[in-house]
Amino acid sequence: MESIELYLLITAFLMLLSVLASKLSTNFGIPSLFIFLGLGMLAGSDGILGIHFDNVELAQNIGTLALIFILFGGGLDTAWKAIKPVLKDGLILATLGVLLTAFFVALCVYYILDFTFLESLLLGAIISSTDAAAVFAILRAKGISLKKKLTPLLELESGSNDPMAIFLTVAILQILLLPESSSVYEWIFKFFLQFIIGGALGFAFGYLLPQILNRIHLSFYGLYPVFTIGWILLLFAGSSMLGGNGFLAVYVAGIVANTKEFVHKKNLIGFHEGLSWIMQITVFLALGLLVFPSELPDVALSGLIIAFWLMFVARPAGVFLSTMFSSFTIKEKTFISWVGLRGAVPIILATYPYLQGFEKSNLIFNIVFFIVLFSILIQGTTLPLVAKWLNVESKSKDFKPEDIIASPLFYHTLKQFYIEENSPAIGLSIVELDLPTDFLILLIKREKDYIKPTGSSILKENDMLLIQCNSENRYKRVLKRFAS
Repeated sequence: MESIELYLLITAFLMLLSVLASKLSTNFGIPSLFIFLGLGMLAGSDGILGIHFDNVELAQNIGTLALIFILFGGGLDTAWKAIKPVLKDGLILATLGVLLTAFFVALCVYYILDFTFLESLLLGAIISSTDAAAVFAILRAKGISLKKKLTPLLELESGSNDPMAIFLTVAILQILLLPESSSVYEWIFKFFLQFIIGGALGFAFGYLLPQILNRIHLSFYGLYPVFTIGWILLLFAGSSMLGGNGFLAVYVAGIVANTKEFVHKKNLIGFHEGLSWIMQITVFLALGLLVFPSELPDVALSGLIIAFWLMFVARPAGVFLSTMFSSFTIKEKTFISWVGLRGAVPIILATYPYLQGFEKSNLIFNIVFFIVLFSILIQGTTLPLVAKWLNVESKSKDFKPEDIIASPLFYHTLKQFYIEENSPAIGLSIVELDLPTDFLILLIKREKDYIKPTGSSILKENDMLLIQCNSENRYKRVLKRFAS
């Protein structure tokens, strides 16, 4: 019997190797996803380490758990002000765009494979969602800044189109296996019900999270990340059990939570970014282990045809039809089409037919895996060139020190204030005071100690506050909240 130490050694080795290998993404523009999947394949049954892994259910469960935190982390790192102007276009792309892409892919699959049209539509649905995580890693590595609306649109689409792809896959699979128990009207009702319940619960949980974090006053910082993990798992499970879309719920919760200030906000965003990377590495390695590379040459020709059709016909058709009434130019729409990288979600969805006992599940999985590898390798490495060729990079002006208007801090903007007995501010954290952005508490003097304030700092009686505020009226108005 193999010891736990051996498994831990292999896990540690693969994770460390994944992190170090991700430097290739920075230096050469190779998407991290491709590297992680490649390492999983090298470690698998046909690879160097020869690790045998064929537990499809475990791989799917790992993928589901990973996707929960990847989507929440993505939402928590998304600024509402940035995506608000492109909200309509982003949601249309994430729903209608996914549906159209699946349909056009199905047309190609129907004519080149021995599939019925419904089976072809299943493969189209599985491969219909995008993964922009690798895209932004490449753009940041190459120092590419896109025009104002493109970046938030791509963020919104990539974070919100997974629920639609999952819904389509489950619905089509259900119709294929149990046609007598399904109807079009029933699935239309389920579609709206899932998105309404998921969206509503996501908004509610995202709205409540900052308020709870601000009032819970935990003694140890390490408990705050634990609380957020439990909160998100509760949201996903509760939403799914009530008939909602749990993936949409956690993404919406992240966006809504980011609109509010709460204690340890910067640290918690950093924590969930790190957790997202752990989840990405884990799921990509697991999916890489699951595939047998020796089987890929058998589907190479059909996979290439579908991949080219997806990149040059299906995805562009979905984008151009979905954004026909938008203000985006033809070049911008073309770039959006090219950013349609496939990622972990299609591979995770390709495991669904396995667990349902679908007879063509192995063929679908291998084709999807091949398309994902080809897509991220070709589209991912050429993104900087395409962005330059289509002229969608933002032309920010060169920075000149003389352009900066000096704004010195004069002594008369600094003020002192003492927290008196019976003040309503006693026992509250700074973030709970909901202070204006130009009302800054720079220092807290408590008896003989000088404390550097943070959002979680609790105010006490007789605290002396050193405050920076330019407006005298605002200073007086805010301090009315502190008055005893």
